[in-house]
Amino acid sequence: MIKICIFSGNRAEYGLLSPIIKSLNNSKKIKTYLIVSGSHLDDKFGKTINEINKDKIKIFKKIKLKNSNLKHKDSLDYTPKNISEIISKYSLCLKKIRPDYNLVYADRFETFGATIASTQMNIPTIHVEGGDKTEGGTLDDSVRHAMTKLSHIHITTNQNAKERIINLGEEKWRVKNFGYSVMDYVLQKNYATKIQIEKKFNFKINCPIILFTQHPVPLESEKLNFNFNKIIKAIKRLTKLNIKIIITYPNSDYGGKEIIKKLNTLKKFKNIHIIRSLGRYFYHGILALNKHNRKVVCVGNSSSGIKETAIFKCPVVNIGPRQNGRFRSTNVFDVDYSTHQIYDTIIKCIYNKKFRKKFTKSKNLYGGGMTGLKIKKFLENFKLPKNKILIKKITY
Repeated sequence: MIKICIFSGNRAEYGLLSPIIKSLNNSKKIKTYLIVSGSHLDDKFGKTINEINKDKIKIFKKIKLKNSNLKHKDSLDYTPKNISEIISKYSLCLKKIRPDYNLVYADRFETFGATIASTQMNIPTIHVEGGDKTEGGTLDDSVRHAMTKLSHIHITTNQNAKERIINLGEEKWRVKNFGYSVMDYVLQKNYATKIQIEKKFNFKINCPIILFTQHPVPLESEKLNFNFNKIIKAIKRLTKLNIKIIITYPNSDYGGKEIIKKLNTLKKFKNIHIIRSLGRYFYHGILALNKHNRKVVCVGNSSSGIKETAIFKCPVVNIGPRQNGRFRSTNVFDVDYSTHQIYDTIIKCIYNKKFRKKFTKSKNLYGGGMTGLKIKKFLENFKLPKNKILIKKITY
């Protein structure tokens, strides 16, 4: 039996991991051990462990962090303290389980801690969604590439990322492009229906919908209030129109607490709905409305807006530099922190027929689904090339 530890410390990360976990759990040759931490256990960010429980995925261990509550999140030492704590506590889990592999996803600081722990214990580590490129003032690029250099097997979501990892010096036999795992759910149409969405938010879908998520950008922290106030002004202008605005909380990075405070000032507007965590089921369900002549616009700076919207022909108004360099389709429109730019671009996406033609032909660049199955089959049948040692890294 192949034993695989899987770490998740963030709501978005779990949504990406879940198709992989479910597929691995269907294998007779693999046993998984899911270990969760970070904002999964935080009520302030929606306590998204409930989503894992709803999926009926067994959790082996919950790692509660001492500094995880909201009052610590806007301290500069919050991230390194949590990385340190995760390394220490996750190491104990790995020591107890003694897995054949440790599987980690993307570029979160929590996951970085889990990666350091496993690689320092000589446990072969599988990194999913490495090789992507973002230059927008977060620490994601540095963390993502550091995890790549620590890991032993790389599973990418697109060909560009695969080539970038090889250019970073990783041996070609270690790198596989299996596509973006979320497409497994999308292509199965495993998302909320119009009726379910209307019931959840208690409104009729008879007007355009804006999905808004704006995460903090750590390297712009000194300008956070100035920048976000301009975004707030654009949202307030939109409330004067017959448009529904669904806002989700930011992630737990430095600056998130301040964004939440500003978002809560919008609760007085009747056509604004603020929710801590929407979940992939409703998120994709709302995006899918766009394919049925319902005008939906994704607004903010989330990577999901870049990667998951093109398949729904849904326009994205991408605010600020956070996703600079991210591989994207023709449905993404970049704007600065400008009330005028944000408002006007959203209006064009909804009402301008000529402008709308720019994204109605957008193409999905992140694979055709079956990612979970591909990973399962790969791990079930993986054999080392001749004269190679998995945990011995060679850089070209």
